[in-house]
Amino acid sequence: MLKILMAAFLSLLPISVQAQGWSRSWSAVPHRIVAPLPDPAVPDIRDSTIRQVVRLSDGGDLIRIRLSNELSEKAVLVGAVHVALVDKAGQILPDTGRIVTFGRKAAFHLPAQAPLVSDAVRLPVKALSRIAISMYLPEGAVGGTLHWNSYATGWIGPGNQVGAPMLERAGRFDRRLILSAVEVQNRQPHRTIVALGDSITDGANTSPDLNRRWPDILAERLLPETKGAVGVANAGISGNRVLRNGSGPNALARFDRDVLAVPGVSHAIILEGVNDIGAAWRAKDPVPPSAEDLISAYRQLIERAHEHGVKAVLGTILPFKGAGYWSDYGENVRRAVNSWIRDNKEADGHVDFDRALADPADPSRLAPQFNSGDFLHPNDAGHAAMAHAIDLNLLLR
Repeated sequence: MLKILMAAFLSLLPISVQAQGWSRSWSAVPHRIVAPLPDPAVPDIRDSTIRQVVRLSDGGDLIRIRLSNELSEKAVLVGAVHVALVDKAGQILPDTGRIVTFGRKAAFHLPAQAPLVSDAVRLPVKALSRIAISMYLPEGAVGGTLHWNSYATGWIGPGNQVGAPMLERAGRFDRRLILSAVEVQNRQPHRTIVALGDSITDGANTSPDLNRRWPDILAERLLPETKGAVGVANAGISGNRVLRNGSGPNALARFDRDVLAVPGVSHAIILEGVNDIGAAWRAKDPVPPSAEDLISAYRQLIERAHEHGVKAVLGTILPFKGAGYWSDYGENVRRAVNSWIRDNKEADGHVDFDRALADPADPSRLAPQFNSGDFLHPNDAGHAAMAHAIDLNLLLR
C-alpha cells in the first residue's frame, strides 16, 4: 500500500521535483566548415520538415532536446518540433510521438548565435533506443548551424509533417542541422562520458546508419556493466585541432562548451593531435607544433577537467603513415607525445589506441584490417578495436 501511495504522490509532483539531474545521451557539436572539408551544401528547406534520427547511449524517464543556432547571424523560425521512437526503417512507432515545446511554446524563434533547450518531455526511452526529432521550418534556415556529417540518414519533406510516420515526398541529407544534443533524466543518478576528438572520433569513413564509431561501441560495452546508467556523448569534429582553429574552435577553446558544460559529465576521453601534426606539415607552417606544445595543451585540459571534478583520460594518437599529410617530423612528434601519454601521472588514465591499431610490421601505419583506405581513419573493425582497447575500470570509478 505504501508503494502505491508513493507512486501516486510522485505522479502528481512537477517533473523537476520527481527526477534527478540531466545527463547527455547523444550529441553532435556545431562547428564551422573549412577546407579541406567539402562545402556542406544544404538543400532549400523553406516550408519543410527535417527529420533526424539518433541513437541514445543511455535511457531515461524524461528527455529534452537541445537546438543550436550559435553560428548563424539570423534567428530561425521553428514552427513545430516532434520527437518519437522509431523502428529500424526510421518509421515512428505508434503512440510514442510527443510535441516538444521550448519555454512552453510549440512555435518559437531560435535566436541568432544561441542555443535553446526544450522543456522536459515525458517519453521513457531505453539505452540504445533510436528516436526521430522532426522540425518544421516555415522560413528555412539560411546559414543555419550544423555539424558537417551525421553518418546517418536524415529526411526533408515539404510542409509540416512532424507527426507523420514517414515523411512523404522526402529527400535525404546527411548533416546535423540545428540539432546538437539529446539529454535524459532519471530518478536514479546517471552520468556522461564525453569523447573529445577529431574526425576519427566523429566517425569518418564508418558505415552510415550503423552506429559503428568507437564512442557508439563504447556505449554498448558499458550497458551491461552499468545497467544503462552511463551515457557517451560524441564531441568529435572532423578537422579539429588541439592548438589552432580548424573546423570548429581548437580543443582548448571549446573544452568548456563541449565537455565541462555537458550535463552529468564525469569523464572525458581526449583523442586529438593528429591534425595539429599533419595539417601544420601540409601547410608548411614555419613553426609546426612540437611534442612539448601538445603536451602542454594536454596538461591544460587535464587541469581544467580536474577543476570541475571531471576525470581526464588521454588517448594515444593513431598511426597515419601513408596519409597525405604524414611526415618524418610528424611521426617523431607523434611518438614522443604517445610516450608521454603512456607514462604521465597527471591524467586519470590512458587508452593506447596507437598500439591497438598499429601494423606490427610497421607501427607507423594502421594495420591493414583496420585501415578504411586513406591510412588515417579506421574502418568499422578499427573502431571496434578502439572501443575494446578501453579499460572500462577507468570509467567506472
